[in-house]
Amino acid sequence: MLSLALAFLVFLMGCGPREPNDLAEIRQRGKLVAITGYDATSYFIYKGRPMGYEFELLSLLANHLGVKLEILISGDRDELFHQLERGEGDILAANLTITTERDQYSFTEHLMTTRQVLIQQKPADWRAMKLHEIEDVLIRDPIALAGKKVHVREGSSYYSRLQNLSDEIGGEIDIVTVPGDLSTEELIRQVAEGEIEFTVADENIASINQAYYANIDIKTALSFPQRIAWVVRSGAPDLLAVVNEWIRQAKNGVVFNTIHERYYSNRRMFADRLSGDYLSGSATNLSPYDDLIKKGAVTIGWDWRLLASQVYQESLFDPNAQSWAGATGLMQLLPETAISFGAANIQDPTENVAAGTRYLRWLERYWELIPDSTERRKFVLASYNVGYRHVEDARRLAAKFGADQNTWDGHVAAFIQHLSNHEFYNDEVVKNGYCRGEEAVNYVNEILERYEHYKKFVSPAV
Repeated sequence: MLSLALAFLVFLMGCGPREPNDLAEIRQRGKLVAITGYDATSYFIYKGRPMGYEFELLSLLANHLGVKLEILISGDRDELFHQLERGEGDILAANLTITTERDQYSFTEHLMTTRQVLIQQKPADWRAMKLHEIEDVLIRDPIALAGKKVHVREGSSYYSRLQNLSDEIGGEIDIVTVPGDLSTEELIRQVAEGEIEFTVADENIASINQAYYANIDIKTALSFPQRIAWVVRSGAPDLLAVVNEWIRQAKNGVVFNTIHERYYSNRRMFADRLSGDYLSGSATNLSPYDDLIKKGAVTIGWDWRLLASQVYQESLFDPNAQSWAGATGLMQLLPETAISFGAANIQDPTENVAAGTRYLRWLERYWELIPDSTERRKFVLASYNVGYRHVEDARRLAAKFGADQNTWDGHVAAFIQHLSNHEFYNDEVVKNGYCRGEEAVNYVNEILERYEHYKKFVSPAV
C-alpha cells in the first residue's frame, strides 16, 4: 500500500501545475532565454554591436523583469515552435504571424500588423520601361499564380497561406519547400538575383529589403492584414500576463516606436547594413582590425572574440577615439601606458593594439594568483578599466568581510562598488582611496555579454 501511495504521489506531482519556465523560475534563475533567428531585422551583429528589432525589444523586456537576456539562435526556423515547447527557451521572437493554424500556441499581444506579399523580380530593363509596361509583365492577380513555382519554408505561415490560396483561386500553386535554415531575406535575395521566380514575405520585411534590391516588386498582396507577435511556452500564464501588460504599455511609449522606426522605416539604414562588410550572417569579420586583434589575442592566450569585445568597449573600433582623460586609439591607452608597453605612435592601430595586449599580458601575469582562468579574466578586465591597485583594495575588503577574494561576481565585484562610499574607501585596508567601482563592474559585464553574442556569429579560429 505504501508503494502505491508513493506512486500516486509521484503521479500527482508530475501532473501538477508547476511549469519550469514560468515567471517565478525565470526571475529566480536571473535570465530570460529568448529563441530567435538571425537576420538583418530580428538579431544580428553589425560593426561589433548586437542589434535587431526583436533583440532591442527583448532587452527592454528583460530589464523590465529585472533579469538578464540570453539569446538562443535557432538554426532551423521550422524548429522554432518545437524548441520552445521542449523548454529550450522562455519566449519565441522571430517575426511570427498569428494564424489559426497556430492557435495551440500562446501568442502575446501583437507588436505590429503586416500582410503577406508576393516577391517577384521586375523585368531586366525595368528602368527604361513605362509604368504600365512593367505592370503588364508582373503578377497582380493571385489567380495568375496557378501553376507557378513559389519557394517558401514549409514551417512558415507563408506555406499555409499558399495552400489556402490554392483552394481560393481554384488552381494548384506549385509550392516548393526549402530548408528551415533559409531565411526569408535569403529567399528574397534569390528572387532578386534570378535564382528563383517567386517567394512570399511579410510586407514589413519585404519593404526594407526593397531598399537594397531595387529590382524586386512587393506590391501584390496575398493576405489581409495580420498580427506579428511573440510566443511564450504553453503553461506559462504568469509570464504571458506580464509580457502582455508590458507590450500594451510599451506600444504607447516613444522608445518602442523609435525602435520600430529604426528597423522598419529607415530603409536607407537597412541598405547600408546589408551592403556593409561587418553584418553577421553575411560576413565573418567584426571590424577592419580583426587581424590585429587576432594576433594580439594569441600573445595572451585569449579567444580573439573576447579581445574584440574589449576593443569595441574601449573605442567602438574607432582608431581615432579619444577620451576626456586623454586615452587614445583602439584600446584607449593613456600616453604613459603606451610608452611603458612599447607604442611609439599611440594613434597607429598596429602599435596601439600591440601595446594594449602587452599590458593585458602583464595583468594576466599579475593576477596569476587567481587560480580559475575564467575568474582571472574578470580581474584582468577590471584592472584594465580602473587599475589593478583599486582591484587589490576590493580584494582586501572582500577578505576582511568574509567574502571570497578570488571570485569576482558577488564577492570582489560587490566590494569594488563600495569604494565610492566613504565608509569603505576610508577603511584601513584600502590603500588607494576612492574609486568609481560601478564602472568597472559594468565594464566587465558588458564585455562578457557582448562576447557571448560574438560567439554565436563569428568563428573562434584565428
